Amino acid sequence: MTSARSFAALTLLAAIAAVVLFILHLGLGTVWIPPDRVILALLDRSTDPTDLTIVRELRLPRAILGLLVGCMLGLSGALLQVVMRNRLAEPGLTGVSTGGILAAVLFLAGTWGLPPPGRLLPFVVLLGALAGGILVLFASSARGRIDPLRLILTAVIVNAILGSLTAIVMLRSQQALGSILSWLIGSLNGRVWDDVWLALPWAAVGIPAGLLAARAANVLQLDDESGRALGLPLQPARVALFGLAVVLAAGAVSVSGAIAFVGLMAPNAARAIAGADARRVLPLAALIGCVLLLAADLVAQSLSIKPPIPSSAYRVGLPVGAVLAVFGAPLLIILLRRSIR
Repeated sequence: MTSARSFAALTLLAAIAAVVLFILHLGLGTVWIPPDRVILALLDRSTDPTDLTIVRELRLPRAILGLLVGCMLGLSGALLQVVMRNRLAEPGLTGVSTGGILAAVLFLAGTWGLPPPGRLLPFVVLLGALAGGILVLFASSARGRIDPLRLILTAVIVNAILGSLTAIVMLRSQQALGSILSWLIGSLNGRVWDDVWLALPWAAVGIPAGLLAARAANVLQLDDESGRALGLPLQPARVALFGLAVVLAAGAVSVSGAIAFVGLMAPNAARAIAGADARRVLPLAALIGCVLLLAADLVAQSLSIKPPIPSSAYRVGLPVGAVLAVFGAPLLIILLRRSIR
């Protein structure tokens, strides 16, 4: 376990990395804008109206979402690993991602006879994500009690069912396939200020609440007898922390889709640096989540592909979820090997 001074230094380093990546994120694109001009545009002191438009209107929403989504997923994953007592737990296990994607597919397929998606789609994803998380929570409860192992097994079953329903709907209505691909993989491409305003309330509530739950998280990492001896009501605490994880993950999924591995990598990296103390792990996991997502999105913006549309002459950036999967899959294999030993 690192000392308090070393932990503070590492936290400061991660914060500096997030700021640097944020500035680079605003400068990268079809038109490269150097960091000094980016800072001037952010401060509204630029004399170039093009810089102001590109930085403040086009790129700033995506960069802010990179920070918010990365923070929410990192913190959500850290809370879930405490509740489920499993280092391989991540936000996708809550049913949030599959619930949100199923709602989006149903909506895009016109199953409910709703109008064209437009800006309604993120709200539909948000409602589906919350419903998926609530379904997992209620299905895993037995006589008002939640067991970590039963919670994991229930989450796997619910995710499988929701994923199968999604596949059925997509097969029956393939016009939804093209629109839903970016949500299935996870992407920040084309995000605007409306998406920021949608995610911001969930982040404003969920992040402080999650950080304040550090004491309860520390007690839940102990065995149940020790937790009761310390005076913590275990079942309400597990429900509350799981609910916080669902809120954070749902807010992220509603604007970015099913981005995987951030909620797995960030808490494990934080725990490797800071030890098991949730007072350190939770804020550091949130910060590392920001760094991971911003770094991955920089890579995603640097690489482009031509969409499989014959009439399209444009290339688009890779979805950030695809980049994270490339780096996250080897980490998952390493964690699995360590957990077996």
